[in-house]
Amino acid sequence: MGEQWMQFVAAGLTSGAIYALVALGFSIVYNASHAINFAQGEFVMVGGMAAVSLVGFGLPLWAAVPLAVALAGGVGMVVEKFAIEPAQRTGRADVVTLIIITIGVALFLRGLAQVLWDKRVHPLPAFTGAEPISLLGATILPQSLWVLGGTALAVLVLGWFFGRTLYGKAMRATAFNPLAAQLMGISTRGVMRVSFLLAAALGALGGVLTAPITFTSYDVGVMLGLKGFAAAMLGGLGSFGGAGAGGLMLGLLESLGAGFVSSAYKDAIAFVVILGVLFFMPGGLVGARRSERV
Repeated sequence: MGEQWMQFVAAGLTSGAIYALVALGFSIVYNASHAINFAQGEFVMVGGMAAVSLVGFGLPLWAAVPLAVALAGGVGMVVEKFAIEPAQRTGRADVVTLIIITIGVALFLRGLAQVLWDKRVHPLPAFTGAEPISLLGATILPQSLWVLGGTALAVLVLGWFFGRTLYGKAMRATAFNPLAAQLMGISTRGVMRVSFLLAAALGALGGVLTAPITFTSYDVGVMLGLKGFAAAMLGGLGSFGGAGAGGLMLGLLESLGAGFVSSAYKDAIAFVVILGVLFFMPGGLVGARRSERV
């Protein structure tokens, strides 16, 4: 029984780490625009599919992975430049309008992926082999360790960026009070663009890390985007620490629910979490980030 528990926990942490990366992307864009970017899941797809294509073109995996993440980051900046910025420039783009725009972007990227690639499921080679290893009574794939390590590294880098760099502090200032940030000479337009770049790169990182385990396809971002949103809601929308905790908790809930109840309810757990948070805990685990506008 103990080994079974550890197996479920290991699987849950692996899934939860991916949800945490997607949730972090949601939180970054929310802090910059107070809107939900429902195209976040498509950045996961772009990263995974781009990595598969680059490997197919003959690039080694160690070069294809960072290049795929960079390409997805570029896609994020293009989305902000040509979809979000024109709407905000008019001064009449409220939060609901921005959300609808991101839903349209998600549909466009999904359709474009079918044209550029296809509708088939594509594998990506494992980073360090596919031979399972035994750890604390659980049997896991080496790629799972890459997922956990990559997520931990991304969280640490984000913490350093927002806490130690001038541009990171500028982004935090813009999140709390855009008008005051503008008066201090901060380019809120640039902050928005970098927010989409970071969100897209985080999503793509999740895509390339999980592709060797679950494979990837043009529609893989649909469910991952919804689960990442559920994780962000669970942790507290706009909270980086909450996004990480929410992702891991959702992954564990899914894995334990599938193992001890029924795997048929695995995907439904994310939606139950969203409803539960909205009804009983609107601020999430650590409280949603709220800013005072003056």
